[in-house]
Amino acid sequence: MRSKLLWGCLIAGATISMMAAGAQAADDCPNDGVVRFGVEPYDTAPKLVPIYDHIGKLISEKLGCQVKVFVTTNYNAEIEAMRNKKLEVGEFGPLGYVLAHQIAKAEAVAAFGTPDGKPAAYWASLVTYPSSGIKTVADIKGHTFAFSDPTSTSGHLFPAYGLRKAGIDPDKDIRAIYAGSHTSSYEALYNKKVDAGELNSEQLESAKQRGHYKDGDLVFLWKSDPIPTDPITVRGDLPENFKKRLVDVLQTLDLSQLPASDRKIMGMSGQRFVPQTDGAYDGIRDLVKTLNIDLGKLS
Repeated sequence: MRSKLLWGCLIAGATISMMAAGAQAADDCPNDGVVRFGVEPYDTAPKLVPIYDHIGKLISEKLGCQVKVFVTTNYNAEIEAMRNKKLEVGEFGPLGYVLAHQIAKAEAVAAFGTPDGKPAAYWASLVTYPSSGIKTVADIKGHTFAFSDPTSTSGHLFPAYGLRKAGIDPDKDIRAIYAGSHTSSYEALYNKKVDAGELNSEQLESAKQRGHYKDGDLVFLWKSDPIPTDPITVRGDLPENFKKRLVDVLQTLDLSQLPASDRKIMGMSGQRFVPQTDGAYDGIRDLVKTLNIDLGKLS
């Protein structure tokens, strides 16, 4: 991570979730009574800020601390913020989490749940549009291709894996662009600025809600196996008593008050957070090794 980047310049949107009226602040709230919650930009900030502001309020009510929510401009900004102790809580993509765990003391404690109380999953894919002339993954060679972000699991890691399985070197055999977010890479494809690109199941749902996708708009060339959803993490060096209270809240947080459309954007089929562990992301670590990705170069 480049230390010259300033946290104040890296947030796309921020809202403050206050404690419920009449609630008394807990004595162990850190950072002058404020818990800072960072969210990766897997959709546009205007879309995510209201959703996570609502989640912040729910956390605040249970925890007895003011919660301030930040939607960062990119994945690295959030990792940098937690490493510099600017965040107590963070939602990272799986690959971003592996890096954040390594360099920023992030600890996975919760995840979006399914109706049966298990951590949810999502998928990544390689897609094109019908008139591109691309019929198979192998045909992508030599074409323009939109990734989202170098530290994105479904926006880089799994698409790169899908390309390599077809004999394509994602560093040499395509004209790659990094659009910065899943929404930006999808819009580049939707507007035919690139020939092919990544698309995950969460962005597909968001595109449907924006009226930017209907069946037949895209050709799916490859789809990944299920990927564990973004972990909700806490910074590992928080005071133990407070961290335990925070983890207890996050692992059981009821999100049924959120509109069903918001939960779909988040990739949720259930209505609450459920416990998650660091070991759930060992498969991501194995894929990093398989692809010979140097995590240090992503920071």
